[in-house]
Amino acid sequence: MDIFSSFWPWYVTGPLIGLYVPVLYLLVNRHFGISSTFRDICAAFIRPSARYFQYDWKAHRWRLLFVAGVALGGFLANGTLKTAPQAQVSPHTLSVLSSLGIRDFSSMVPADLFSWGSLLTLRGFLLIVGGGFLVGFGTRYAEGCTSGHTVHGIATFQRSSVVATFCFFLGGLISTYLILPFILHL
Repeated sequence: MDIFSSFWPWYVTGPLIGLYVPVLYLLVNRHFGISSTFRDICAAFIRPSARYFQYDWKAHRWRLLFVAGVALGGFLANGTLKTAPQAQVSPHTLSVLSSLGIRDFSSMVPADLFSWGSLLTLRGFLLIVGGGFLVGFGTRYAEGCTSGHTVHGIATFQRSSVVATFCFFLGGLISTYLILPFILHL
């Protein structure tokens, strides 16, 4: 169980993630991405009347199984790996976050920002609901998510994915250095 309850080094996880693209192509002739599964879920279970959801979602059942497997794996890991190590954050980052009022680093995300209690604050609402909306809007606008563009798109030499990945990183830098400090001071 030690192999599952410790962090794996980048030189192991990176190639494993990268090899997922050719393996998925070779085994089932499909491309990797998560965000399109939300469309499949809406088309299959909610059945909205918008033309965007009127397609043969059954041809993409494998994506629903993939996401169900991701969720099941998360639940199994949470139930069996209770002693997961605390996320490792650099001392400088801890110092900067502490100066911004974030002090609880006992879990993967700071409970000061991401909890039911913080959702009732302006800062928590902006981070959780506003951030979620922007991620969803950006995913739809970019016609794919970070995993689809960065892992699959770059691996298959798609120019639009290189541009999207550059924009993801640029947006992350702007959010980290300009927007997040502003929100945390609310």
